Amino acid sequence: MPEKEQPAPNFEQGLAELEAVVKELESGDLPLEKALELFEKGVALSAACRKQLVEAETRVEALVRKNDKLQAEPFPSESP
Repeated sequence: MPEKEQPAPNFEQGLAELEAVVKELESGDLPLEKALELFEKGVALSAACRKQLVEAETRVEALVRKNDKLQAEPFPSESP
């Protein structure tokens, strides 16, 4: 039975999960397979957080100064 794809966690949740993964890996008390699984999870969480940060940065950069006022420009959304 295929697993349902879970929605990506929000940034704060992803960062908290990543921190937990790092702590567990740093403990050094894991069997190799478990450590590899956690490392893969950490890499995926890191990529997801990085993507969310880049998207947020892009949105912030979309604010431009026009006639001495900050005005939001349309932000192109990505289609899944």
